Amino acid sequence: MSVASVIGEFLTLFVMALALGMDAFSVGLGMGLIQLRLKQIFYIGITIGLFHVWMPLVGMTIGRFLSEKFGMIATIAGGILLLILGFQMILASFKDDDQRMITPVGFGLFIFALSVSLDSFSVGLSLGIYGARTIVTILMFGVVSMILTWIGLLLGRRVQGWFGSYSEALGGSILLAFGIKLLLPF
Repeated sequence: MSVASVIGEFLTLFVMALALGMDAFSVGLGMGLIQLRLKQIFYIGITIGLFHVWMPLVGMTIGRFLSEKFGMIATIAGGILLLILGFQMILASFKDDDQRMITPVGFGLFIFALSVSLDSFSVGLSLGIYGARTIVTILMFGVVSMILTWIGLLLGRRVQGWFGSYSEALGGSILLAFGIKLLLPF
């Protein structure tokens, strides 16, 4: 394999990782609008990075054996999860108490990370069919999504004070819009 083809493959994977990481950035931006501590932001980024390693790995493994039909199912499931998270955040913004139904800790973090990494599963299916380099792909996806998640969460945290009590509703609206975009591609 020539140096040019290795560089070309690396750049292609990097652009794919950026595209997948932008999902995590967008959702992180919305989720960052709720009050999160820096320690929570750190763990959220690590968790999403790990999910962006694990999900495409599973996708690539299955993609070697199955058809592309599962890619659409993963996209629909991710869209539904984002709709649920967004709706929950909007509802929580209108409640007087500080209790949330789903927060980015524990099981809520699992749901959050799963919702933003399902698209990497479907991409992994495609890459598995085409025989991409597994280690390079999953590491690229994981690191880029982790960094973009941190940027989104920190940026959301920073602007959260500008919107006051409406910041959680705005964050939920972002998640809802992103879920709709996954379900109704236009």
